[in-house]
Amino acid sequence: MVAVRFHGRGGQGAKTASRILGTAAFLSGYVAQDSPIYGAERRGAPVAAFTRFGREPIRERGAITHPDVVVVADASLLEDPGARVLEGARAQTVLFVNSSLSPDALRAHLSLPEQVMTRDVTGIALQQLGQREAISALLGAVAARLVGLEWEPVRQAITRELEDLAVAPPVIEKNLTVAKQCYDSVEPTGLHKGGGQVISAAALHNPIYEPPTKGTARISAAGNSVLRETGGWRTFRPVLVAGKCNGCWLCFVYCPDGVIAMNQDDRPVVDYAHCKGCQICVHECPTHALVAEREQEGGEAWTAK
Repeated sequence: MVAVRFHGRGGQGAKTASRILGTAAFLSGYVAQDSPIYGAERRGAPVAAFTRFGREPIRERGAITHPDVVVVADASLLEDPGARVLEGARAQTVLFVNSSLSPDALRAHLSLPEQVMTRDVTGIALQQLGQREAISALLGAVAARLVGLEWEPVRQAITRELEDLAVAPPVIEKNLTVAKQCYDSVEPTGLHKGGGQVISAAALHNPIYEPPTKGTARISAAGNSVLRETGGWRTFRPVLVAGKCNGCWLCFVYCPDGVIAMNQDDRPVVDYAHCKGCQICVHECPTHALVAEREQEGGEAWTAK
């Protein structure tokens, strides 16, 4: 059995990429399963999806704890303790990262498996498709290539999954063309089974609950949401083009997280420590004074977007 774990942010297509891989494996004659896991958070929150396939019936269910391949849709997740991207990975685990950085650049400050590959999938999507979100087909194609699946079932899987999402046929064709380029840009990887040291993720805080004799659950501490900096969720940030702003306050009104304030000149000021990059303000700005600017990897931006 081959186990592939996808990590991404809400809206990047990790779930659909997992389904594409599972469908491609099924069309290739394997027994396959895929399942996502995510909460009720909005776009940008860390999500994961799991795909298993093999020749025999698969009796495992749920999360993949020891993946053969890990596909990461956003490099910033590697340093997010809550995402637990490398949890259960072994030295032989194949790691693919959607990043403009080289594997050596990633290794400079991260403990990674032996086999690491990087491609700037987001950059390819922007250049070829004109959409930063349209990377599910590309990630699915790369994952399928890494585990050795042929292109024809991958092509069929992409078509099926995108049709189910009501994607227009011309857009599907564009996705297929770019997905094939990504598929051809990587080589199948020999997957090693078992053995090797397990890479552990950073430990998370375990909450202490009061005994049931004290009644139902309650929040006994003061509000602390400001301490949870969610700026690392972004792949694109809203940036103000001051000359186009007419001070209409719509960005302030529509921001779901209240991270946009207005200064004395009626111009928006964004709290980037907590802005999740949902881009609602960009879509709602009537004068296009707010534009989406891609976050840069490396340097200061690596640890504090």
